[in-house]
Amino acid sequence: METIEEFYKNKFNELPDNLHDTIGQFNVFNIENRIKRNEELPLHIRRNFFKIMLFSGKNVFRYGNENVEVDGNTLLFFHPDIPYSYQPLAPETKGFFCVFRREFFQENYKLDVGNLSLFKSSVQPVFKLSQSNFKDVKVLFEKMLQEIEGNYIYKYELIRSYASELYFLAMKWTPPENLYQYGDASKRITIIFLELLEQQFPIQHKTDKLILRLPNAYADKMSIHVNYLNRCLKKVTGKTTRQHLFERLNTEAKILLKHTDWSISEICDVLGFDDLAHFNKFFKKQTGINPTSFRLV
Repeated sequence: METIEEFYKNKFNELPDNLHDTIGQFNVFNIENRIKRNEELPLHIRRNFFKIMLFSGKNVFRYGNENVEVDGNTLLFFHPDIPYSYQPLAPETKGFFCVFRREFFQENYKLDVGNLSLFKSSVQPVFKLSQSNFKDVKVLFEKMLQEIEGNYIYKYELIRSYASELYFLAMKWTPPENLYQYGDASKRITIIFLELLEQQFPIQHKTDKLILRLPNAYADKMSIHVNYLNRCLKKVTGKTTRQHLFERLNTEAKILLKHTDWSISEICDVLGFDDLAHFNKFFKKQTGINPTSFRLV
C-alpha cells in the first residue's frame, strides 16, 4: 500500500511544506502541472488516502480489476481499499485532483467518508458531467486550490466544505445504477447485505480472517432466513447470495495475488478456505486459471 508520503516522493521527489499542517494531510493539484513533470505512471496498488479527480480528456482507468474508459469531463472517486492506475496522460489532458486521509473529515465533521456510497468499492466511482455540472465542479476545485495556497486561518474549514459539496453534488446528479435506494423490503435487505459484505474487506494483514463466508452466516447476522435473503438479492440484483460472495472473494483473491508477496497458502488461509486444494479449485472455476498462473500473468 502506498502512503501519502510515498505518493509525494514518487510523483514530486519531495514532500510539500504544508503536508503536516492539518489532520488528514489534504492537498489539491492541477493535472496539467503533473504532466509537465513527466511523472511515471502510478503502480496498480492500494493507497492509504482518498482521491477525487476532475478529469477532462480521454483515458482508461483501471479500478480494482475493471478497466473504466472515460472521455470528456468526468468526476472520479477513489477509495484506499481498491487499487487503481491509469494509462499515460495525453498532453491536452486537463483537470484537478485532491488527496486526503480519512481523518481530514473526522476532525470536525465527524464524517466517515469511507462509508459514503461514492467511495463504496461495490460502486463504480465514475460520473460523466454535463457542461453545466462540469463548470460547478471546476469552480469548487479552483476554490480549493486558491485556499490551499493562502494563509487564511480557517482555510481548511472552507476546503472541507468545498470537498463535501463535490461528493454530495455527485450523489444528487448521477446516482450510480447499482446504488440501491432504501425503498421496499428487498432493496433494504440488499443494501444491508452489500454493506456487510464490504465490511469484510480489504484483507490487509496475514492475521486477518474472513468472518462471514457463507450465505447462512449473512442471513443469521441479519436475522432473516437464508432463502428470503436469496430471493431479495435475486430480485434486486439478478444475482444469488452465493454469486455475490464468490465474486467478492474472487476479487479479493486477485488483489492479494497481484499486490502482496504472501504465499498462496497464506492467501488461502486469510480468505477462509479449508485447504489449498479447495482454494485452487474455487479460483480456477472463477477465472479459468489456477492462482499460481494468475500471479505470473
